[in-house]
Amino acid sequence: FAYLKQFFTIDGIKCGIIMNKKGLIIMKIYNTLTHKVEEFIPNEEGKVKMYTCGPTVYNYAHIGNLRTYIFEDILEKTLRYIGYEVQRCMNITDVGHLTSDSDSGDDKMIKSAKKENKSVLEIAKFYTEAFKKDTEDLNVKWPEIVSPATENIPMYIKMIERLLEKGLAYQSGGNIYFDTSKLEDYYQLTNHKIDEMVVGARVGVEEDKSKKNQADFVLWFTKSKFDSQELKWESPWGLGYPGWHIECSGISIKNLGEYLDIHCGGIDNIFPHHTNEIAQSEGYLGHKWCNYWVHGEYLNDQTGKMSKSKGEFLTLSVLKEKGYDPLAYRYLCLTSHYRKPLVFSYEILDNASLSYQKLKQRVQSLKTEENPNETIYQEYNQKFKEYLEDDLNTSNAITLIYDLLKSDIDNGTKYALIRSWDKVLSLNLCEEKEISESLKKYIEEKIEERKKAKEEKNYALADQIREELLKQNIILKDTREKTTYEIK
Repeated sequence: FAYLKQFFTIDGIKCGIIMNKKGLIIMKIYNTLTHKVEEFIPNEEGKVKMYTCGPTVYNYAHIGNLRTYIFEDILEKTLRYIGYEVQRCMNITDVGHLTSDSDSGDDKMIKSAKKENKSVLEIAKFYTEAFKKDTEDLNVKWPEIVSPATENIPMYIKMIERLLEKGLAYQSGGNIYFDTSKLEDYYQLTNHKIDEMVVGARVGVEEDKSKKNQADFVLWFTKSKFDSQELKWESPWGLGYPGWHIECSGISIKNLGEYLDIHCGGIDNIFPHHTNEIAQSEGYLGHKWCNYWVHGEYLNDQTGKMSKSKGEFLTLSVLKEKGYDPLAYRYLCLTSHYRKPLVFSYEILDNASLSYQKLKQRVQSLKTEENPNETIYQEYNQKFKEYLEDDLNTSNAITLIYDLLKSDIDNGTKYALIRSWDKVLSLNLCEEKEISESLKKYIEEKIEERKKAKEEKNYALADQIREELLKQNIILKDTREKTTYEIK
């Protein structure tokens, strides 16, 4: 697929620029496996097989989780935009994900089902639909292949049987474990050292006396381990259910084949989840499995990493209830690099929301009969591609829009470029804003709250409500009959 297009000499050494068939410099992406930015070259010319870890559907996704799906969406759309054919697969974890790294604690699905007095499958269906609605609100493309873990039990059993045959797994204490001591470089994806993984040296590492080595992990649980598990299947080792890690490997290999180009997730997936995926997948296949591992950084609030384990976390629904456009949050994410921690506060979101609404308004003011200048169009479009090909530099891509708007280029060319770029950015910059029912309800409640404040002569609160709405581009207009509003 890649070949040398242009040759030149530096200090007597013949060099060349690697380009693809369309003459575009190949995309560069940070590869966690090699710990550096690399040129992306897929296994098959012009085609990309991409796997992204899906949600464990025991609760709503928080906005930190959703930041990961936004960056993965940008990656997929960038690949498509620069000419690749992308096949993407995502799992839905509805069994096997425990609350501890050390194969102990409750199954997250069981814990949620007990709390809500529902069956595991009811919980899974409800939160899967909630997650899908979040992705729709954020313009995150739903993958072509989405597979619940519970639908792939035969594949996990097949993989585990082969790992046992190869001596890479063993049975102990009623479970099947992967034997990490059989690997030369189990920690190739991380900078961990084996002595950092001993009991007490890292949160989530607890002693399991059934393991030969403390880094070993469960491939299959049986009833001897968790009798309370609701979902169980017959297996050669007894009634039981799969471990979390084997699920992603099985789903990926079953749907995308033995060679994977890109595997994505949040940085919290690097260890142990993705580390274990590499171990069992390459043990099963007998060859290198995935060439590029791409991870997104945390979203932090004022107390640190946003996490469900804290008990309180922000969902997209909460932002919508407060009147924020979900795409203002997407815009906020795109103004930061996916590999940099992003700090969230309502003040930061207010500023992003205001910038997003102003940008959208400026773009829509360009609307005219499109007759773009082809030379200028290609020049700016090449810049846009180069920014995204540079390890998904969405911040520079957004800045390019502002530079374009400030230029003296004709409106038809500007609008055509932004309309094309928005296929990747997915900010609906060229679409007329429709007021959602949740936003209407929020504004009406605020107007009523302000009305009561004025009746009680609490003018400070009334002014505060007006200012709060103004920050979100909602302008109140008082008339003798009633208060109306306009969204800029």
